[in-house]
Amino acid sequence: MSEQNRTAVIDRRTFVAQLLAGVPNALVVSGLGSPSYDVFAAGDRVGNFYLWGAMGGAAALGLGLALAQPERPVLVVTGDGEQLMGIGALGTIGAKQPKNLTIVVLDNGHYGETGMQQSHSSLGTDLVAVSKGFGLADSFAVWHEADYAQIVERVNARRGTTFAQVHIRADEPPRALPARDGVYIKNRFRAGLGFQPF
Repeated sequence: MSEQNRTAVIDRRTFVAQLLAGVPNALVVSGLGSPSYDVFAAGDRVGNFYLWGAMGGAAALGLGLALAQPERPVLVVTGDGEQLMGIGALGTIGAKQPKNLTIVVLDNGHYGETGMQQSHSSLGTDLVAVSKGFGLADSFAVWHEADYAQIVERVNARRGTTFAQVHIRADEPPRALPARDGVYIKNRFRAGLGFQPF
């Protein structure tokens, strides 16, 4: 069966919970909307940086964090719409190639926060091919829930930049809302890294 004909069966909440359980030392950046709800639902922790706005900024923020904290694994969990908005960041990530950065795109082929309109990933855009085109050789698609383990291994190994497109069901689990105070989130995250708030 070709990948174009596959039906996504992965439950986003279960997948994210399993992924995060396997990377307890990772610094996690979550894209706005459902990815942040998924990360928060898996268990709030000081190393989570939730983006409430800044659509398209998750991968770029993850890059900066990975370069600033090279001894820590950095995991970006975002959605297909958010990643498409910030697709150019993959070019800079491809140029810098931080060994400790993993980008996970939860792809349901829809813009979940604005009414479930189809996104480009369900209209022919191949995010893995795009990522590889930007020089991220370790880019792959995930179709099975158990494959979270291969992402966990890469995050913990910190051997190179990874891009994983995770095909999830196009459903909307109940919202689990992290704090909406951006200053609080920033200061808590900085404190967890040993820096003073400002």
